[in-house]
Amino acid sequence: MQRKAVIIGATGLVGQHLIKQLSEIYDTVIVIARRPPRYINASMRFYQVTDFNNLAEVFASVGVDGSTDAFSCLGTTKKQAGSDEVFRKVDHDYNVNFAKLCYDKGVKNFFLLSAMNADLDSRFLYNQVKAETEQSITAIGFEQLVIFRPSLLLGKHKGRPLENISQTVFKLISPLVSESLPLHPISAKRVAIAMAMAAHDVYERNRYRKESVPSTTDIIENKQMLAMTRVKK
Repeated sequence: MQRKAVIIGATGLVGQHLIKQLSEIYDTVIVIARRPPRYINASMRFYQVTDFNNLAEVFASVGVDGSTDAFSCLGTTKKQAGSDEVFRKVDHDYNVNFAKLCYDKGVKNFFLLSAMNADLDSRFLYNQVKAETEQSITAIGFEQLVIFRPSLLLGKHKGRPLENISQTVFKLISPLVSESLPLHPISAKRVAIAMAMAAHDVYERNRYRKESVPSTTDIIENKQMLAMTRVKK
């Protein structure tokens, strides 16, 4: 049976790295996005969605089924969204709708990019919405849900010059900063590698299992992702 992956958020900071990783371990990678990713190869199928409110219409023809693993790297910021309402719609509603569509097609494994400090009781809207999204997708009932909570993502953020400057400074001092620190920034590429590694691990654990298993949710924190992707010198 051919392995397939479906992903939204493939043109974002982590997503653009993740599709490269997925193309190495899946026979087919289904990319659903507003615009084509910068990286694309023969194993990828791109489906354009101009409005995520109409995702169900596009989803009906993408060929997702029980042999498909689903990934979401979709997210924004309040500044980019322009309002609290739009931010919540993108980070919560679109992600949850995608997850439900996947579940209805028989998808068993879902991999979600969230954020460190996701907390329903946080005084910050960003952290609240991330936690709400985690909670809503957990309730859907996938056999395996893996949530990734990175710290500050290192990589070029379009339209965010101050953050890009701070990242440049951090790269200069990073050799002096221990990765064991909980808030240690992590590159988008390393998050993508960790997501692909986790997906492959789930596959290897389940490939010979014939009976159904109880729903399981794993949370991979920033420190764990750093450890998983550390290059030995």
